[in-house]
Amino acid sequence: MDDFLKMDIFFVVATIAVVVVGALVAYALVRLLRILRNVEKLSETVSTEAQFIRADIDDIRTNIRAEGFKWAHLSRFARASAKRFMGGDVNKK
Repeated sequence: MDDFLKMDIFFVVATIAVVVVGALVAYALVRLLRILRNVEKLSETVSTEAQFIRADIDDIRTNIRAEGFKWAHLSRFARASAKRFMGGDVNKK
């Protein structure tokens, strides 16, 4: 077999391999970007919920300092947290 024919076959095979690997890397990057976007949305949701819970706990502490411990305060906190967790809208007082 001629040396130039061997080189041509090598370069064709190498070119095909580079194109296939490049396509796989591009696909993996697209999937990774989608995953990172979902993680960002999830972290925003967690941050928002943490702020709501912090506000609810502040309300409980204020009520306990003003009125003393009552099970109604704890019950109100649990109901508000459950409504938010289940997707309901909680109207703050």
